[in-house]
Amino acid sequence: MAFWRELGERVVGGPSILSADFAHLAKDVERTKAGGAEVVHFDVMDNHFVPNLTVGPAVAAALVRATDLPVDAHLQVERPESLVPAFAEAGVASITLQPETALHLHRTLTLIKDSGCEAGVALTPATPPESLRWVAHLLDYVLVMSVEPGFGGQRFIPESVEKVRRVRELYGLPVQADGGITPVTAPRMVRAGAQVLVAGSAVFDGGDPERDMRKLIEAGRSGR
Repeated sequence: MAFWRELGERVVGGPSILSADFAHLAKDVERTKAGGAEVVHFDVMDNHFVPNLTVGPAVAAALVRATDLPVDAHLQVERPESLVPAFAEAGVASITLQPETALHLHRTLTLIKDSGCEAGVALTPATPPESLRWVAHLLDYVLVMSVEPGFGGQRFIPESVEKVRRVRELYGLPVQADGGITPVTAPRMVRAGAQVLVAGSAVFDGGDPERDMRKLIEAGRSGR
């Protein structure tokens, strides 16, 4: 499934499962799909690179079977290369790496591509866009994190707006924005060049994921 290569110039939204009800994960995802979601952001955390511990390939495989939305696995883990084959086998559409944790980033991105998935890199708030210069040709997209990795519900870091703009200027790749994305911050990220808006708390904490997903997407598109 080539989600990123087929994105074009569209602005789309997707839920971060970090804030979903894990006992009813597929149902929560389908509710966001009814609200216009076009991708699922699947946060993988290992209690080492970040202090949180979440889910792995088995849950990803179950979710892939339960929805026809593409699943983007964001590996916030140490030694991500060891997990790439399992997530590719689980059927995820794309895999996002943290460059700080990949011992050989070029090799691991190549492994993702060779596994049939699209490949992305996540920039934490302090990671400069220029660091991707020598692997940009292997990337299908870039994730700009507007919070620190590890937890949902954090406050939006405003400097991330300029980082989105810089990534677009340097590489011309689709940008995914994740962290503190709300109907207030989404238009700012879209004006800077973001196309995929990921939200967890803003979508799941209000009790109506369908309504809140639609509200977020509409707000983001108003930034155009």
